[in-house]
Amino acid sequence: MMITIGIAVGVAVIVFISALIQGLQSNIVERTLGTQAHIRLLSPDEVNHIVPPAAGTLQLLQEDQRAQRLRSINNWQQITETLDQLPVLTAVSPVVSGPAFVQRGEAIQSVALVGINLERYQQIIPLKQYMVSGELRVSADNVLIGRQLAKDLGVQVGSKLRLDTGQQKNAVVNISGIFELGVRELDARYVYLDLKQAQSLLNLPGGVTVIDLTIQDIFQADQIASQVGRLTGLKAESWIETNAQLMNAITAQSLSTNMIIVFVGISVAFGIASVMSVSVVQRTREIGILRATGATQAQILRVFLFQGAIFGLLGSMLGSVVNYGLIWGFNQFGPGLFYISISIKLILSALFLATLTGVLAAAIPSRRAAALDPVEAIRHV
Repeated sequence: MMITIGIAVGVAVIVFISALIQGLQSNIVERTLGTQAHIRLLSPDEVNHIVPPAAGTLQLLQEDQRAQRLRSINNWQQITETLDQLPVLTAVSPVVSGPAFVQRGEAIQSVALVGINLERYQQIIPLKQYMVSGELRVSADNVLIGRQLAKDLGVQVGSKLRLDTGQQKNAVVNISGIFELGVRELDARYVYLDLKQAQSLLNLPGGVTVIDLTIQDIFQADQIASQVGRLTGLKAESWIETNAQLMNAITAQSLSTNMIIVFVGISVAFGIASVMSVSVVQRTREIGILRATGATQAQILRVFLFQGAIFGLLGSMLGSVVNYGLIWGFNQFGPGLFYISISIKLILSALFLATLTGVLAAAIPSRRAAALDPVEAIRHV
């Protein structure tokens, strides 16, 4: 009975921690990718063109990296059409973005203009979910701004703003809606406007600076970015590359979770092995009688292996029930930062691993029981 409870506690700990870490990681990734594309395609960086030295001369150079100007992606319409046909991509959205100043009265703020095709961009970032006031509309005279920017400028839906890109291009626009992405820097800087209006303001008529992409399996972003980069000849940046510290943290969390699972599993295995060893000693006489009446070593071996499997299975089933209670308690009375869901796959994996652990832990004691000499076993007191 005690070993079954011990296994149940071990399984409950393993499943709860696994579900907790998975829920935490999913929440972090969802919040991160809720405000950015999985893959971004940009024009390759411009490099300096150095004239080679004359033959027989030595040339010493100190090369500074070339400043990158705002420029359009060549043939972006054809590239977009090609990307639309790739089955690994779930959404493709051309974007033009660049710096600007926004002015209202005496207040001036530095912002990032993001010109979008709203229908396509909605598949990358669901702006409708982040709207806090107004309506989701961008056109020649209507823009969307972040909540923090609206607060800094003291504006609301319906207010007028002047946009100035510093390239003798400016426009007076109306605020049609205010959004809150949940990232202070983005909420304080982003101004969404119509693609054509942004092209005009940034002096990139008919051009785009970025093509945003989303994929089904987000953890395949690096490989898919590499493939798309080779296909298009553009610079491809995946969310994994731009959030390297986040991925390191997720990897470290997964490693620590796996270590906990291994050590708990070892503890459970030792517990089962100890109980089975004691059981062999206590039942030595009975084992001898069974052997003397014709029971084979294989039959004795199977009996104890089956007993170990039963310990593991019953303990894991009880632990799974306890785990549902733990998760319900966390979701009801926990901090409320994220919700833990438990998959049937995780439960089935726990049942299988606990049963397998029970069989393996019983292997050595069962072999010892099967190898007992019948005469010596019957004489055992």
